Amino acid sequence: MSSATASSTSEICSDDSATETAFDYQRSAELFPTRSRKPRRNPVTYRRFDTAAAAVRFAIEELPSDLLLGAYLQVDEERFGSVGIRQLYESPRYPLKRRAASGQ
Repeated sequence: MSSATASSTSEICSDDSATETAFDYQRSAELFPTRSRKPRRNPVTYRRFDTAAAAVRFAIEELPSDLLLGAYLQVDEERFGSVGIRQLYESPRYPLKRRAASGQ
């Protein structure tokens, strides 16, 4: 993947108004974590979710931060990089209860 492609993927969904008004958290979603350079006991790979809300929650609350950095979420034909995923999670329209804030 070229650096231009990687950069554009991580910046998708940077328009707050588009994120706030058009996104449907009930659509199914696919999460593609980046490959970790560290060997893992239980590697995290591609996952499909019934709802985008569940995928966003998993990405932010469960995915190791080094895997979130290069990850992307695909919902229908839209892709959201790590910045976009975080915006979706922090949106007032996010429908699920968020984990209590900790020193991430």
